Amino acid sequence: MHRLLAALLAAASCATMAQAQSSPPAEAGQTLSLDRALQLAGATSPSLDAAEAEIQNAAAARTVAGLRPNPSVTFEVENVAGSGMYRGVESLEATTSLALPIELGGKRSARIGVADARSQRTLIQAAITQADLRLSVIQAYAEAAAAQQRLTTVRDQARIAAEGLHAAQVRVQAGRASPLEAERANVARINADAEVERTQRLVEVTRYTLSSIIGQPVAGNLDTEWFANVRAAYGPMQAIESAGTLAMAAAEADLAIADAGVRLARAQRVPDLTVGAGARYLRETGDTAALFSISIPLPLFNDGRAANAQASSERLRAEAQQRVTAIEVDRAIARAQAEAANAATTAATASGPALQAAEEAARIARIGYREGKFGQLELLDAERTLAETRLAAIDALLNYHSAQAQLERLTVRAPDLQGN
Repeated sequence: MHRLLAALLAAASCATMAQAQSSPPAEAGQTLSLDRALQLAGATSPSLDAAEAEIQNAAAARTVAGLRPNPSVTFEVENVAGSGMYRGVESLEATTSLALPIELGGKRSARIGVADARSQRTLIQAAITQADLRLSVIQAYAEAAAAQQRLTTVRDQARIAAEGLHAAQVRVQAGRASPLEAERANVARINADAEVERTQRLVEVTRYTLSSIIGQPVAGNLDTEWFANVRAAYGPMQAIESAGTLAMAAAEADLAIADAGVRLARAQRVPDLTVGAGARYLRETGDTAALFSISIPLPLFNDGRAANAQASSERLRAEAQQRVTAIEVDRAIARAQAEAANAATTAATASGPALQAAEEAARIARIGYREGKFGQLELLDAERTLAETRLAAIDALLNYHSAQAQLERLTVRAPDLQGN
């Protein structure tokens, strides 16, 4: 059980997690990669600790399910402290007996079957927890990386706005432009500086979110190469079947639990036997005698039919839910595939040709403004277009990584639990 837990929860390997626990936090200036963030999250996540505890609980429940009923010892004293000939202990009769319940109908094996089915479901849930944690880390990392890129962009725009203000002031002093140009340039600089402050706060929030997941402060930079990397999809999308995914494995495990519950309900309809044996001592004669007993309950009021009907209904519900899950997962995967492909196309376009065209237009506008060929409004429009295109490219990359992470989460294969 624990070996399988290690396989499920330590996808990055237990040794890697231990290394992540013992290693110091990243210093300022060092790049925190996504792989490193995933390792740190796996080493400190309370959700994985809870999943491990659930598996241990399921293992203990399996042990309990396999236990046989305890025998009982009975000691009886009769014909004492009465009246007449039964006054005192002269007519005492003492009986000591041992009773052993015998389960019939395969109850023990049925209980073990239910416990095993629940253990399998717990292992699937542990894998789901691992996949959910990975999704959370990727999304938080992408948001923090996007905020970092936005901060770089708005700082660059603030620098350009300051240079534009300086250029406008030179033109005004030279008598080549009205003071209105300097005022417009100053407004652009003030707005750019304010955007830097807002983005800095966004960086702090996203980094705090990421640090809360990985269990340590995010001091260094994030991997900008990973954030800028887009795997473009070519040709028609290949359909991904829902069979074998975590969601389907969970639905199948629920059905297996219901099947085991039906077998247990049927087994519990068979009455159990209790056999007993003992010895009796008769003080009056000094004799001893053996006694034997067999008892069986009479199912007059509760013959187990209601419980069996309830278990059968639960089985039908689980079977129907399995079919519903298959349909929903197929739809979700198809939708996620389309969103990921569209996001990849948008990100590749926004960070490629569109961005290059905006940068070139802004470069030409700056040169033309300095040489007096273009007016200030043309320059401001080109700079605004460049800033919007840069930020749109960052947003497109963020949407791409989020869509890819969602698709990966939906299509994670369930662990092979055969033989465990």
